[in-house]
Amino acid sequence: MQLYLPIADIPVNVLLVLAMGAAVGFVSGMFGVGGGFLMTPLLIFIGIAPAVAVASVTSHMAASSFSGALSYWRRRAIDPLLAFFLLCGGIAGTGLGVWFFVLMRSVGQLDLVIAVSYVVLLTAVGGLMVYEGIRAIRRTNRGEVALAGRSGNRNWLYALPFKVRFKRSKIYLSVLPVIAIGVLIGFIGAVMGVGGGFILVPMLIYLLRVPTSTVVGTSMVLTLVTMLIATVLHAATSHLVDAVLALILMIGGVAGAQFGARAGQRIRGEQLRLLLGLLVLAVGIRFAIELGIRPAELFTLRELGPA
Repeated sequence: MQLYLPIADIPVNVLLVLAMGAAVGFVSGMFGVGGGFLMTPLLIFIGIAPAVAVASVTSHMAASSFSGALSYWRRRAIDPLLAFFLLCGGIAGTGLGVWFFVLMRSVGQLDLVIAVSYVVLLTAVGGLMVYEGIRAIRRTNRGEVALAGRSGNRNWLYALPFKVRFKRSKIYLSVLPVIAIGVLIGFIGAVMGVGGGFILVPMLIYLLRVPTSTVVGTSMVLTLVTMLIATVLHAATSHLVDAVLALILMIGGVAGAQFGARAGQRIRGEQLRLLLGLLVLAVGIRFAIELGIRPAELFTLRELGPA
């Protein structure tokens, strides 16, 4: 069953898009991540322009993270002060990312920037996650106890000025690295169409020593707000948000997430990390292969607007 997407300007199979949304929702529910790092590449692989894919997935990410953030808020698993400083940086980073997005599109280099960003980010993060997952499995098989994420000596980030006590997370550190992380995640989300949870959560745990009890919920708050702002800015500046596409993805994603959450409860934590790392790495390698393939047409023409 074909459906014409008005902004993407191509017909797509509705069942295929629903299946993609369900598959990404399944992955999101299983691994506890937003899934934007997988959804955007899949849309690009079926022929949707990278700019439209990125802009449309931001609305999908905002909607999918809303219910999760609300659930964590009710369980008091969100650090409001930590979320506030992350949002201070995240909002600025999102605005900067949308500006960079529009700039690259105006000079005709946006598709290349998105592809290279996915290759660099996903291969690096995926490789590290696979390495850590294998180490964790080996430790478990040998009967060793993994060290907690907050153990060990304090790093240099704790020596920075402007310290604030985050009571819910029970940590005392400078707001400067918190804001900087927010800027980075907001920028990446606006340019690549990802929530950034698969980057934000490890950074909060291993760099800032935030306890896992508040990390996921706080991460979802940042994803919700930054993706919502990115959607509005993309719609206002580049007019590339395809609401029809986003709605179909949401329907499939909600259904798939329920089954993914149940499946994730049956797999050990270190195995989940290894599987997620392999998935992230595979997407990065797929983009690298795409960059190396000779295109069917060496030159393309597109209208950049009035001179």
